[in-house]
Amino acid sequence: MTGRSSSGCGQLGVISTAAEVNTLAATVTDTGGCVIVPAFSGLFAPHWRSDARGVIVGLTGTSPRHTWPGRLESTAWQVREWSTRCSPTPVAAVRAAHRRRHDRERTAAQIQADVLDVPVIRPHVIETTCLGAAYAAGLAVGFWPDLDALRANWQVDATWQRRWPADRDAGYRRWRKAVDRTLDWSPSADPQSTADAPEWAPSAVRRR
Repeated sequence: MTGRSSSGCGQLGVISTAAEVNTLAATVTDTGGCVIVPAFSGLFAPHWRSDARGVIVGLTGTSPRHTWPGRLESTAWQVREWSTRCSPTPVAAVRAAHRRRHDRERTAAQIQADVLDVPVIRPHVIETTCLGAAYAAGLAVGFWPDLDALRANWQVDATWQRRWPADRDAGYRRWRKAVDRTLDWSPSADPQSTADAPEWAPSAVRRR
């Protein structure tokens, strides 16, 4: 999701690489009230609205620099929205598998912790998809005796604690208002259609 926002900005010539977003976002303390919804080719999970298009709203005396944390917050709000739809109870923690271990990723992870109001944990082994495949194969051939042996391998590399003093629910309401502003922009798309939703999507998330 962050990649979509960053790549969209790159196409506009605002940034040269996606990695710049974290560095630039760290130069300000907040978004200055702006909210960005990167629906450049529609809204995907949990909305599935192909008629939506990207918007930036809430601009007042906002400096261009305030849009950088806004791009990262857009990802964090989407994760909260998805987790809210999928689980009736809040998640206890988020295990974030970042691809690198540089300072520039700290801003994104901190924003995610603040928005979800839970710790964000990065494991020591960040290639979790490959690790999961290896674990499954190892269990199948008896290399590991059971799941407890796999749990014993878990190691934490870094943790970001929630520290946002702002009202998260108010921020989430602003995000939802911004999402509403993205709808009905494409005349060729049916705003009532859920045809874009895959078959595996639960009915609760196939329609707003």
